[in-house]
Amino acid sequence: MYAIETTDLTKRYDSTTAVEDLDLAIPEGVVYGFLGPNGAGKTTTMRMLTTLTKPTSGSAAIAGHSVTTRDDVVGHIGYLPEEPPLYDEISTYSKGMKQKTGIIQALLHDPDVVFLDEPTSGLDPRAARTVRNTIAELVAGDTTVFLSTHILPVVEELANEVGVLYEGELVAEGPPDALTERMETGAESTLEDVFLEVTGGREDAAPEHE
Repeated sequence: MYAIETTDLTKRYDSTTAVEDLDLAIPEGVVYGFLGPNGAGKTTTMRMLTTLTKPTSGSAAIAGHSVTTRDDVVGHIGYLPEEPPLYDEISTYSKGMKQKTGIIQALLHDPDVVFLDEPTSGLDPRAARTVRNTIAELVAGDTTVFLSTHILPVVEELANEVGVLYEGELVAEGPPDALTERMETGAESTLEDVFLEVTGGREDAAPEHE
């Protein structure tokens, strides 16, 4: 059984296709780095996998439970969206403190699968390192982490496997080393080279560095 499994997962909004025929098979106890330029469909994918958005077609399961049965899924997942919703009492907190609070709520119930959308956003270097250490500890305990970020050094440090989404389609997938080795530029290629090649080399698609 896979921690996350999708088959032909698709989401359309009227005539716009946000995600098309997405196939994933992510085992337990790994970090899956989910990359793509803005507007590629990453957030829509995460919302479908966390039961917040209903797929148009296809199927998805978390820890063996279909995402169409919300009550069966929610106890198995933790989710940190890019802008975590928080109570009014802490709405005046700094960006970093809000991010820390969101991470705590995502992990508090010890979920089997954790979805993290830009988890180091707004954090100072020390706090960002703490988050990366926490992710490594989660995986050591067989938790699966689905990590979406534009900060490639985080992915290069932590991810066992990487998927790149572009215009709603999965255009590259594999271990980081295998992806870079397949690049025509040779052994010195980086994950950034892979990202730029499979997303058409667009400057506005370029990821960030810490």
